[in-house]
Amino acid sequence: MKSICVFCGSSDAVHADYRSAAREMGKLLAQRKIRVIYGGGKTGLMGEVANGAVEAGGEVIGVIIPSMNTPALAHTGLARMDVTADMHARKARMHELADGYIALPGGYGTWDELFESITWAQTGAHEKPVGLLNFKSFYDPMLAAIDHAVAEGFIFKEHRQSLCCESEPEKLLDAMMKYEHPREAVKRWMREE
Repeated sequence: MKSICVFCGSSDAVHADYRSAAREMGKLLAQRKIRVIYGGGKTGLMGEVANGAVEAGGEVIGVIIPSMNTPALAHTGLARMDVTADMHARKARMHELADGYIALPGGYGTWDELFESITWAQTGAHEKPVGLLNFKSFYDPMLAAIDHAVAEGFIFKEHRQSLCCESEPEKLLDAMMKYEHPREAVKRWMREE
């Protein structure tokens, strides 16, 4: 993987541990020569991922919409900032630039981007790895809901297993490097068999 899109929260009102983990993720991506693609913000975990990567000599590309491209919100120290017309175009551009996706802790926007990436893999729209940094067990309730959906027959077991999930950045990247897309499950899901 040459580039990974990172989805994460933009709120500054979170525990410092989350910010530290985000900075560590950015640093690790840079150390592994993996370009960071993200939403272009300078606040919250978004800013920390970018800062960690930039400080470690990595390349960071932001993708932002005009209403967020302001001095209060937009990061100014990136290799490049792509400005798209709207949120749909923003997500499409981030997906286009990335070889894989990682969700750090976050809220609605992070979850939207995460689940869109998972859904696109489930339907065969891409075969890129999707990872979840379950730092401080943040995603345990969501994972329990996903496991419940598997048990109730709404999600194939292979699609659940294809979501790389670790609590430490290095372990997550290692798992994503070993990712194998569940092509047969995609065929079953899309009724191609």
